[in-house]
Amino acid sequence: RPLENKLGANSTLYWRSNLHVFEDWCGGAVGHLRKNLHFPLYPHTRTTVKKLAVSPKWKNYGLRIFGYIHPFKDGDFQFSVASDDNSEFWLSSDETPANIRLVAFVGKLGSEWTAPGEFTKFSSQVSKPIRVLSSRRYYFELLHKQDDRGSDHVEVGSYLLFSCPSLPLPSDESSLKMNEVGHVPQSLASHADSYLWGAQRDEHGADMLKPDPRDIFFLTPKIEPSHVENVLVPCAYSPTYVVKDFPIARYQGLQFVYLSFVYPNDFTRLTHMESENKCFYRESPIASILPAEGLFSKENFEVTTPARTMLDFNSSEVVLSEGVQVTSFLQMSEMTESQQKALGGPEKTQEEEVEEEPCGLELLRSDWNDLRCNVSGNLQLSESEVVDVVAQYMEKLNEKNGGIYTLLRIINVEKRRDTARGNRYLMELELMERGQRTVRLSEYIYVLLHQGKSEDSTEVNPEGPATVSTQSQPPPSAWSLLYGKPTLCRPLRLSWRHDVMIHFVVPVKNQARWVQQFISDMASLFLNTKDANFNIILVDFDSDDMHVEKALQEAHLPRYQYLKRTGNFERSAGLQAGVDAIEDGSSIVFLCDLHIHFPLNILDSIRKHCVEGKLAYAPIVMRLGCGSSPREPNGYWEVNGFGLFGIYKSDFDRIGGMNTEEFRDRWGGEDWELLDRVLQSGLEVERLRLRNFYHYYHSKRGMWNSHNKKTPKD
Repeated sequence: RPLENKLGANSTLYWRSNLHVFEDWCGGAVGHLRKNLHFPLYPHTRTTVKKLAVSPKWKNYGLRIFGYIHPFKDGDFQFSVASDDNSEFWLSSDETPANIRLVAFVGKLGSEWTAPGEFTKFSSQVSKPIRVLSSRRYYFELLHKQDDRGSDHVEVGSYLLFSCPSLPLPSDESSLKMNEVGHVPQSLASHADSYLWGAQRDEHGADMLKPDPRDIFFLTPKIEPSHVENVLVPCAYSPTYVVKDFPIARYQGLQFVYLSFVYPNDFTRLTHMESENKCFYRESPIASILPAEGLFSKENFEVTTPARTMLDFNSSEVVLSEGVQVTSFLQMSEMTESQQKALGGPEKTQEEEVEEEPCGLELLRSDWNDLRCNVSGNLQLSESEVVDVVAQYMEKLNEKNGGIYTLLRIINVEKRRDTARGNRYLMELELMERGQRTVRLSEYIYVLLHQGKSEDSTEVNPEGPATVSTQSQPPPSAWSLLYGKPTLCRPLRLSWRHDVMIHFVVPVKNQARWVQQFISDMASLFLNTKDANFNIILVDFDSDDMHVEKALQEAHLPRYQYLKRTGNFERSAGLQAGVDAIEDGSSIVFLCDLHIHFPLNILDSIRKHCVEGKLAYAPIVMRLGCGSSPREPNGYWEVNGFGLFGIYKSDFDRIGGMNTEEFRDRWGGEDWELLDRVLQSGLEVERLRLRNFYHYYHSKRGMWNSHNKKTPKD
């Protein structure tokens, strides 16, 4: 139970109270503390203080001090609070946390502060007289938030108008494990998930927070598999950008990872962060050929893409045997007037040009893995191209099934470009079946270029196809101009399994609050998706701050495996041990981290981007900044990291697994080394920014190679 306090006349409260410390969290307002994932149940430090006055001399932390006040006699009290930065003093009308109310505070914005002992700077610092009875005890909470500036302190003063208090009996939390939180009171001031404060949040500027049908499309019943069999003729799938058996220097594999194009816009571009990082515009191809001034003027957009003199190995573009480079992937709606004239296309009015210009910046981006810009989103795919492909597929689908399907929505289309041989699409459509039920179609298709026609494509010949006659036939679509007359086919051995088992492998050591959060998140994933085809494998390097196996047993998980190891923490060895415990080679391994927030569609996303013998998956996670949360996601895409990695176990074993010899008690680089071998084995690595996929902010404090802070002195 919370500790009790002696209440002295005209003095600071003293004897002992429970003190919980939440470290390494930015912001100076108490509201910032409530956004902390671990607040209020899982602090970094649990201790006691003798009085309600502390000054630990730290930066970027929050405090929660709570307990009971037990007056000796009836009387009227006033309470006051002083702090740098903000603080709040809450008092209950009795011993029940549910009856707590705010009686005094310093600031709400994080910019307000007082000097030590300065109780009269703001009118909000001093409470109204509060009547207390000696026959009762009163629950209280003191919350304090400090940023990285100023002289931190917080203290509560009391003024007894009539009488004196009694001496209470103390208790402590020293014998409890970090994840034992049943005794921690929750109240309006401090509640898990801070859901009581949700209505007070300002709307965040991240477009990614807005609902998108992709996020829950996995809940839609899937189409009958027999209805999509043999809709398209089968064809060999062998993209030219695969580097099987190609000698790759150490850590150079990421130069051979290409990005996919996405339709419709998934709003993964971090527009709300561009005030801090404008690399999207600096790295844009159009910015490199235009003067800085007047970037968006009409004149500046009437510029054609400059020719390159050599092959860029950071792009999937290829040079044909004749030496003509395949470069352009502009669609008709984004081409300049001069380009359209060369192709025999229609001229645009000034109004059309102005309306369509904003799309150009997105569609001019290359598919190379840009390691310099961490706020840009997924590459955008032209609507005209998508509509063309979908229309052809729907015609084939209804031809096979007697016309029973109607297209409701194009939910998601992902394109992996190979301009020499053909383009691979993941097509996800919402269909109406026989006018009675809605079904989900999610299939890979291949748009194969005819060998005899590929030389006539616009991408090879910038002046346009030599065989096209605009006088004898209507203007073709932009997509058909670019790709000639492609053939839709079903790529062999490129079907994804909708119910394959996924094993999340996580090595841990003494990270109780994060382990507990991970387990809770996985239980929530199971509850919300009803998908039982995943397994949690925790490899525990002798943790002593919680009973990891007990926490797994008590959680509502579909299945789990607990592996106990001794010695120092070794990430590579831990991951390898977890994979070795998996018996089914035709299941998916997801090498994971503790500090991850998963979207509800994570299982579906992993499954459809992993194909045995063909595809591995390295989703790009958004790394949240200090003080940021999934509800207010300020941060950047982790474009360099490949530590979150999905791959079939058979493929993982075939490439030799983790490098446990070179990467023992250190980590950093083991993901790039693994990537090198994955690519050399002939696998593609699918690389996409995944909506609402976050890496929580944390410092190195309290991790396997660091030491904890000292607790504040009384």
